[in-house]
Formats: sequence, C-alpha cells, structure tokens
Amino acid sequence: MRLNRLMIAALLAASSLTVPAGVASAKDMIVIDFVGEPNSLDPHVQWNPDSFNVYRNIFDNLLTRDDAGEIAPQIATEWNYLSDTEIEFKIRDDVTFHDGEKLTAEDVVFSVKRITDPEFASPQLGQFNSITDAVAKDDTTVVLTTDGAYPVLFAQLTKLSIVPQHAVEAVSKDEFNASPVGSGPYRFESWNRGVEVILARNDDYWGEKGAFPKASFRAVPDAATRVANLQSGTSDIVTNIDSDLAAQVEASGTGKVLSARTERVAYFAMNVQKAPLDNEQVRLAIAHALDKEGIVEGILGGFEAPVSQLVSPAAFGYVEGIEAPGYDPEKAKEIIAELGETATAPFSILTAPVYDQRVVQAIQQMLADVGFNVEIEMTDMGNWMQRMQSGPESIPQTSFSRWSCGCQDADGIMYPILHSSSGWANVTDEELDGALDAARATIDTDERLDLYKKVSEIVASKNYVIPLYQASVIYGAADGIEFTPLANENIFLNRISWSGE
Repeated sequence: MRLNRLMIAALLAASSLTVPAGVASAKDMIVIDFVGEPNSLDPHVQWNPDSFNVYRNIFDNLLTRDDAGEIAPQIATEWNYLSDTEIEFKIRDDVTFHDGEKLTAEDVVFSVKRITDPEFASPQLGQFNSITDAVAKDDTTVVLTTDGAYPVLFAQLTKLSIVPQHAVEAVSKDEFNASPVGSGPYRFESWNRGVEVILARNDDYWGEKGAFPKASFRAVPDAATRVANLQSGTSDIVTNIDSDLAAQVEASGTGKVLSARTERVAYFAMNVQKAPLDNEQVRLAIAHALDKEGIVEGILGGFEAPVSQLVSPAAFGYVEGIEAPGYDPEKAKEIIAELGETATAPFSILTAPVYDQRVVQAIQQMLADVGFNVEIEMTDMGNWMQRMQSGPESIPQTSFSRWSCGCQDADGIMYPILHSSSGWANVTDEELDGALDAARATIDTDERLDLYKKVSEIVASKNYVIPLYQASVIYGAADGIEFTPLANENIFLNRISWSGE
C-alpha cells in the first residue's frame, strides 16, 4: 500500500535472535514475532494484542467474524430473539476441549457469568455487563438475557471465549493462566516466560484445521530485530512494523508486506481531572498543536488515515462530517500565551514499546513547538495497561494510545474510553453518558448512528480525547505465507497457509 511513496531504506545490517532449540522449518512450525509476550493466556483476564492473538487460537468464541468482517457462527451455530432482551443460541454438540471433555451449554453459561462477575474484575467487563443472565435450557441451548435491547451483543460475543468449567474450577486463576485448556484449533504446549509460547495443532478440532503442526509466538521487542529475523528465515510473520521497515522488506526481495486499515483508532488521551488537562482551553491548544496529516504522511508513510472521531471507517458508528479543531499552531500559541503558567505547567506522555515511538516523539515536539512543557515517560505494556484502566486517580496526565475492541462497533471503543462508569475513563459528562447509554439500548441502527454522531460532536467540542488516525496493521511475512490481514487485527492460525518449499 503506497510503498512507492516511501523512501527506500538501506538494508538492515545483519543481526539475529537466537532461535529456540528444536525449531523446524515453516511447514512444521510457523514462527510469529510479536513485540512482547502475552500478559495473560486466560481469555477473560486480558485482551491486548500480544495476548489475544495467542489465546484466540487456544479457545473458540461463541461467535466469530469471517475474513469479510461479517459475524459468523463458531460455538453457536444459530441464534434468534425470543424478545428484545432474550436471545437463544444453539450450541455445537461436536466440540471437545483439549483434555477430552465435551463442551456443553453449561460451559457457555459459566464463561458468560465468569466474565460478567464484577468480583472477577475482567478488563472486558464494560463490554459484557449488559448481559444480566445466562441459562442453559439443555446441553445445546443457551438463553442470554440483557438489561434492555442491546444491539452490540453479537459484535461483542465474537470476543467471548468459551472456557471449560471443570478445568477452571479445579485450579487457581494463576494456574489456569499458566496452562490454559480450550477447544480451539491449537492447544497450549509450553510458555517460556519472556521468550515464547508454543502451541500444537489440535488434530481433533471440529472445524478448519491448521496447516502447521506447531506454532511459536515469540517476544521480540525490537522491530528491526523482528525484520532481521524475517529476512534471515528464522520467523515467518513479524508484527508491528512501521512504514520504514515495510519499505525495507519490500526493497530486500526477501519476504513481503501485508497490511490493512483497521478498526483501531490512534488517539492522544488526556486525564481531564488532572491539571493542566482539566482546563478546556489547554486541551484546545493541544488539539491545534497536533498535525495529524503530518504524522500520517510524514512519519507513517500514508498507510494510516487521519480521523476526527474515535470511530474508524471500519466500524459501525463512524459518521461523516465530524469537525474537530484543525492544525493551527499559531492559534495554539495564542491560547498558551493567554493562559500563562496554567498552560506551561509540566506534564508527561505515558507510552510503551509496543507503540510507534516516532509518533510519540513527534507529538512531544509539536507540543513543545507551541510552548508546552512535556516529557515522555516510557513503561512496559503491563504497567501501561494497569495505569490506564484503574480510574482517574491512576490514569496518567496524557498518553498515546491505540484502541481496538475487536468488535467493529463504536460501543466497543467509545463506551470504555468515555463513559464515566469505565475504569478506562476519566470524563464525567451526563450528556455524553446519556448518549452512550442510549446507543447501546436501541436496535434501531439509524438512531444509534445519530447518537454516536452526538457523542463525536461532544468529544470534538470538549476535546476530551484527540483522535489522530485510523491505524493500519502492517506485517512482514515470508514469501510462502498466505495470510489475509483483518480489520479487527486477529491472527487465526487456521486461516494461514504455506505455499513455499
């Protein structure tokens, strides 16, 4: 995508990562390099990309999305409304967990109640807490009840992994995380902390079986090293590469670049309850200081696209015509001059290695150029997640973030980031809360779009967060890999094939 516009970088000097003993050719084992290791392999505990791209191959979800982005059956084969608040699901009767036990409707009920239990404290709770009950009518029938009409239910259920009740209840939470049991196309084999997770193909899988007997998900924090691994043949897919490294892969003649614009939106987050970000004029000056087009074209090589709202065109809820403050550094300087010390009080931008630090540094420079006093604070992804989802007291002054709910619906990004009930949120705005609540309580799609337009207009007016761009997912892949990047960024091993020798 638009690689012809990129400056062709000089090929990376030879570097290498030690290959774990026993790694076979790509036909026998697919090797995928991520930025970091999973935070969790328990699918109800965490949902950052380095976690869910591993555990989504271990577990089946109630529903899924096909490669075209349409909701499709998985554990549930069909579903229908009994009323506006009751939905009946028929459950497959030919699924077994990796320990040989049969998956039944009781496991589905257990999984729903586990992730919606406030005491379990799942970071995903805000996406499922409209479900008030789950009942197994028989071994293959489940009825879910919601606290009102809930139009996002099916989109969210594409992320609901089914865990085995018998296995979860037999061990501690930490023990299940260390050795998870699912029903998916690959089963857990080993986890060498900080290095790799090994999965083995589930040859008894009920659905499409994987092409590779084994898969290795490796933690390789340095992007240049990930690309070097691809070019040396020690990995088959590398994630989280930027436009410069994509150009390098293209120029090298070894491997290929695969990309897609996603539902993910990159944004500049601000804690509006902490000074100086509690001042609306300070936030307006920040909005005027950030050159979205410059970031996209000058740094990101045109893979991404600027946005003025928290919803990307790949998700329901995106509306045309939202006008946010544009790039106007002179106006930003005027505001800062008028505010004086209020605007020049120091603040920091929290970031983590998974994010493109070229963008973070550009944001810092743009803010400094108009007179802000801002520093970058680097932390690991686990700490970043903890601080960002623990309420206004812990949420940092500002941060660079990219959000994807995996559901391709505005509710999955707007509700957790903006609604006052969410641990991720720091905004308290009754009008905003009301619109978000109403949008998840009607199945009228036109009404929902009107409500999300209202939310986007409020956010643009108050600058509670500053949307930056629709993110692309960019992979480097071995020439023999056949893989279609998805807007929801999922990597399903049983949708990847190998055509090389």
